Amino acid sequence: MDIDRFISSNRPAWQRLEQLSRRAGRDPRRLNADELDELVRLYQRVSSHLSTARTYLRDPALTAELTRLTARCSAVVYGSRPRTWRAAVRFVTDTFPAALWHARAFVLISALLFIVPAAALAFWLAGSPVALDVAIPPALQEAYVEEDFAAYYSSSPSAQFTSEVSTNNIRVGILAFAAGILLCLPTAALLAFNGLNLGVAAGLFAAVGEQPRFWGLILPHGLLELTAVFIAGGAGLRLGWTLVDPGDRARGEALIEEGRRAVVIVIGLVVVFCIAGLIEGFVTGSPLPTWVRVGIGAVTETVFVAYVVIRGRAAAVRGLTGSLGEDNQAGWSTAPS
Repeated sequence: MDIDRFISSNRPAWQRLEQLSRRAGRDPRRLNADELDELVRLYQRVSSHLSTARTYLRDPALTAELTRLTARCSAVVYGSRPRTWRAAVRFVTDTFPAALWHARAFVLISALLFIVPAAALAFWLAGSPVALDVAIPPALQEAYVEEDFAAYYSSSPSAQFTSEVSTNNIRVGILAFAAGILLCLPTAALLAFNGLNLGVAAGLFAAVGEQPRFWGLILPHGLLELTAVFIAGGAGLRLGWTLVDPGDRARGEALIEEGRRAVVIVIGLVVVFCIAGLIEGFVTGSPLPTWVRVGIGAVTETVFVAYVVIRGRAAAVRGLTGSLGEDNQAGWSTAPS
């Protein structure tokens, strides 16, 4: 990494942070809300610059300067800035959809890794009684179709079931994301494995002519839930691919940058999984007509996809990529340069 280029490209941010910290002194009320937000964002950015300087540049003078600057700002940042509704709104309207839009190609790959094995196995089992008997013992097939599959969705009180299924889905999503750091392979395997599990059930219902019953129980919650799984898998694949191909960035720098964006996706997906869990707990197993239950799932999925496309594209036009702490309005990014 060229130290002169690093300093020249980031010096304006350091000078601006120095200016804001001097104005704030020990009383952050000397800054207005926008200036205080800017100071926090610049503090996060310069902290990443300090890490880069220590790890890669190893210049004592530069390290000392950045250490002094971040130390001066830390008391103001951590002693004064509470979490605000403004920050939460910015996360929902800009940061989260921007991160999803930025990772859309990997989300598509994640979806294919799940859907292709699921569809292939379902078609095979539906047309091959021998393969179906190997996958599911004949003695269990009728009970699974007639009772067990539907009974699962009413096996516990709705609130308890919602809590349990949401927790499990969040765990699976985080695992799909975290496993990507191992060069993508565990995430790809996890997606394919879960796709095969769905394919077994779909193939069995298709073989006995009960496809409407199957989709009537899967689609209400499954549309949103599987979309969230695909996104978690996509975030993991992107993180792993960063190690394979960091581009013109050092691998450590690239991993930090993508990690900030991945954290945004994981935080947002917790909410998405909870919404899917509510639908699964209170709608999927309810006595509502099938068209109503499926309609609720379809509307929820449509709203979420529209939100990601509209807000994500708009954020991308403004230069946002969804990195944690990024804000295009102030012209600063937390990603290390």
